[in-house]
Amino acid sequence: MLPKVRMPESRHMITLEVVRNTRLSPHFTTVTLGGPQLERLRPTGFDQTVRLFFPRDGQPGLTMPTLSNEAWMAQVLLQPKSRRPWVRNYTIRRARPEANEVDIEFALHGDESPASAWAQRARPGDPAGIFDMGISYLPPAGAAWHLLAGDESALPAILAILDSAPASLVAEVFLEVPSSADIRTDVTAPEGVRIHWLARDGSGATPGALALETVKRASLPEGRFYTWVAGESRLATGLRRHLVTERGAAKGDVAFFGYWRHGRAISM
Repeated sequence: MLPKVRMPESRHMITLEVVRNTRLSPHFTTVTLGGPQLERLRPTGFDQTVRLFFPRDGQPGLTMPTLSNEAWMAQVLLQPKSRRPWVRNYTIRRARPEANEVDIEFALHGDESPASAWAQRARPGDPAGIFDMGISYLPPAGAAWHLLAGDESALPAILAILDSAPASLVAEVFLEVPSSADIRTDVTAPEGVRIHWLARDGSGATPGALALETVKRASLPEGRFYTWVAGESRLATGLRRHLVTERGAAKGDVAFFGYWRHGRAISM
């Protein structure tokens, strides 16, 4: 079953530059992008996802696709690596249309991934680009409460969802982070939302495993619920399997997204 995504009615390739880079905690940083072309982006809130384009090491600048449709990928792949940018999926953490700025929050893994390495060294004036990919947080009207779960790669999306949530939201939220120093104390959420922070703190566990086991053992509310889970592939698929087979959740009420797979790199 393919995840449901609400695509934007219109979208454009948008070229921007780094405005600032703000370290949030040992394993998270926010790169703020800005520029006049952001007038072409329609912020939707929730987990609005964009393709993020940024240069490879040694490239003198950023070569953005010129096609604002699905043919952009072929255009990128046909470029030689000397010009081909890195492309990754990221959530818009916050958008400030009045300032022509968007924040993209990164979970840092040293220099193990191109995006993490770029985010750590990004400086004002560095080029980057985005392409709107829509939202996947699409709860049905009949859900009495929501279950949100993710590892560090999904933390920005879940926090963005909570920022956009109605005051009436009732939810159990499980957020796994690398260390206790990454726990946020300034999260604002509706009164009916309970946030459970889970820190690995050097345990050596695979990211996502702690969140998966914690939710499996958790006492959850009664009634129909909607789940949005993302992060390491085994967290997403494992939690969906548990909820459907052991909690009686309908498959259509579980949105699950394997953002990455431990031990496997993405080449584009």
